Amino acid sequence: MTRVAVVGSYGVGLTFGVERVPERGESVIGDLFRTDHGGKGSNQAVGAARLGSVVTLLTAVGEDTFGDGALALWAEEAVDSSAVLRVPLPTMTAAILVERSGDNRIVIVPGALSALSPEHVDAFAPQIETADVLLVQLEIPLAAALRALEVARTAGVRSILNPAPAPPRPIAPVAEYLTPNETEAPTVAGARGTLVLTLGERGARIGDENVPAFPARVVDTTGAGDAFSAAFAVALAEGVSDLDAVRWGCAAGAHMVEHDGVVPGLPTRAQLEERLAVAV
Repeated sequence: MTRVAVVGSYGVGLTFGVERVPERGESVIGDLFRTDHGGKGSNQAVGAARLGSVVTLLTAVGEDTFGDGALALWAEEAVDSSAVLRVPLPTMTAAILVERSGDNRIVIVPGALSALSPEHVDAFAPQIETADVLLVQLEIPLAAALRALEVARTAGVRSILNPAPAPPRPIAPVAEYLTPNETEAPTVAGARGTLVLTLGERGARIGDENVPAFPARVVDTTGAGDAFSAAFAVALAEGVSDLDAVRWGCAAGAHMVEHDGVVPGLPTRAQLEERLAVAV
């Protein structure tokens, strides 16, 4: 089986459904509230595990009930969480406002994630070095994310940086692949690596090749990028061509947007293969 290592975040998503997001100084009445597992690292780890990879995860959670819930999730989804830190800070939370159109706005409070350091990444190096692919995101301290990419480069392990959320200043990490959306892309324009630009309902682009989106009935766009990155990583780990790996990502993203919440929308292998069989 293929192996995917993930260095990233876990958090709890507090989702509010609204007709539209409020303007400055305005209050609006919502019609939905839901608490979900989230965090880009955890989402992508669960997504990769559902697609058949052996997944190891490095993140940090609090010594609270949200942290307990995280460990239960990873046990259920067969994600190896033995390296996960538990620290005396609150588990990361995110407030997610989802408009009826499916568009979303997100505010993140890092909490326990702020404790994740390059030294913790160094302790996780054996898991990175034995992986086929490393997945990294930027909801964790930048120094820890960059250190993980360095460990992978030194070990000759393929790496993917999903530069989300976009860093406040441009960075030039050494990653084999970068998977930004159009908003995030300028912040990694100087990076070495293959750029895979995700374009939402327009699909994705790798180099000069455009990959169209798969048909989907949009319910909630939250987590589409995580589904894309997870499927892209598993495809690369299995030796799929870069172009076809992007197709895997687009298919996973299409499956995701048809569901409320992120974890429920991450496709299984059978669901992904069914979507891939659809001509686009």
